[in-house]
Amino acid sequence: MNLPSLDEPNLAGGRIQRSSSLVEDVYEAIFAQLMSLKIAPGSRITVDSLVKEFNVSHTPIREALGRLEGEGLVLKTHLIGYRAAPQITKRRFDELYELRLLLEPHGAAKAAALMDEVKLAQLQESAGVMARREGKDERLRYSNFARQDAIFHDKVMEFANNELVRETLAHQHTHFHIFRLMFHSRVTEEALDEHEAILAAFAAADPAAAEQAMRRHIEHSRDRLLLTFD
Repeated sequence: MNLPSLDEPNLAGGRIQRSSSLVEDVYEAIFAQLMSLKIAPGSRITVDSLVKEFNVSHTPIREALGRLEGEGLVLKTHLIGYRAAPQITKRRFDELYELRLLLEPHGAAKAAALMDEVKLAQLQESAGVMARREGKDERLRYSNFARQDAIFHDKVMEFANNELVRETLAHQHTHFHIFRLMFHSRVTEEALDEHEAILAAFAAADPAAAEQAMRRHIEHSRDRLLLTFD
């Protein structure tokens, strides 16, 4: 397929840049629109419209939407097509945070007790704070940080050595759904500060401090996003 040179993906939509994986580029562009609420929760997603917007064929669009369906961000209905997943309810929000507070602080404590330099380096990379300090971006793109946050928390659970807990949290697609509640830079900046506190506890291999820092992070995340239900 012969495609023209395309511009970098952006939250306002438009053409996307071709790389080694066109499907990946299309996925990233649609993901960004879902996270920034350009594609509103519950709204219909028309394949033909995306084909025109991104100037690509139907195939990468459908493959990207299939991947997003697997992540719980897109729903497909027979004979109707695709739509963005609806926004989570207040009850679901409360349940997700109750689950996280039961599992993640304890997992952080276990991970801290088992911490080593290799694990710490992986957590530092996934936490997003290194990119901020290096000044590569004045503010990490919201949609990218939503994914980074999910990876960071998943890594913590991986290093806690409880695969059942890790799978339970991952299955909820918690981070993608909660980040769609509020498209605001404050969510990213404050979360990065909290990640730094968690990393400091991991660097000190201090289970009690890691548990406290993780609990504070999750509680603050909950309180930031509760405003959307007012």
